[in-house]
Amino acid sequence: MAQDVAWENEYKNPQLLTKGDKPQNDVLRFFKFLKKEAGLTLENLKVLDLGCGTGRNANYLAGLGNQVVGLEMSPTALELAKARAVEAGVTVDYQLGDIGSVYPFSDAFFDLVLDITSSNSLNEKERTVYLSEVSRVLKLGGYFLVRALCKEGDKNAKALLEKSPSGEKDTYFNPDMGLKERVFTREDLINFYSQKFKILKLLKKTSYTKFKNQSYKRNFWLVYLQKT
Repeated sequence: MAQDVAWENEYKNPQLLTKGDKPQNDVLRFFKFLKKEAGLTLENLKVLDLGCGTGRNANYLAGLGNQVVGLEMSPTALELAKARAVEAGVTVDYQLGDIGSVYPFSDAFFDLVLDITSSNSLNEKERTVYLSEVSRVLKLGGYFLVRALCKEGDKNAKALLEKSPSGEKDTYFNPDMGLKERVFTREDLINFYSQKFKILKLLKKTSYTKFKNQSYKRNFWLVYLQKT
């Protein structure tokens, strides 16, 4: 199943995704870091939200007075994001697109880019394009937040890699959702993102994901990056 079809099916009939409209805590913690460590005020910034879903982070940022673009491959998710933006009285430029393809934005346009567990379903070729494109559209000195799936210490990831390998490194196929997912070791994550960005902070966190009313323990990486 193509990834765009899989995500569209997921948004039409959610099995994994939550329906919350509030910004994610991991994103809010990143903003606190930027304010404290970089003195960055979250207003009048140009922000790109990759795989923006139903707009929970994009709409929040727009409400703070930022110019926000949300890029998403699911039409269903975009329609909900737009409706929520209207309800919140904010303006976001929501666009249908693939984050693993060339972006329709000019060089050095954005101050801030978010990838909250969106690039995990890209294949290796798409992931290379994604890294290059984020670097291209991000301003010098701009910031990039990534939340990625962690391989180390994650029993669920280990089981999926053994039962349903996809053929690419540390990537499995989730037959229930029709999605591919890439998990990273610490070393691989650092090697990949440090090609284009300076790593300011790298955190490992554990949380619980609900799927078909069952709770699964998953490990994630949070990476604070800067284009220098």
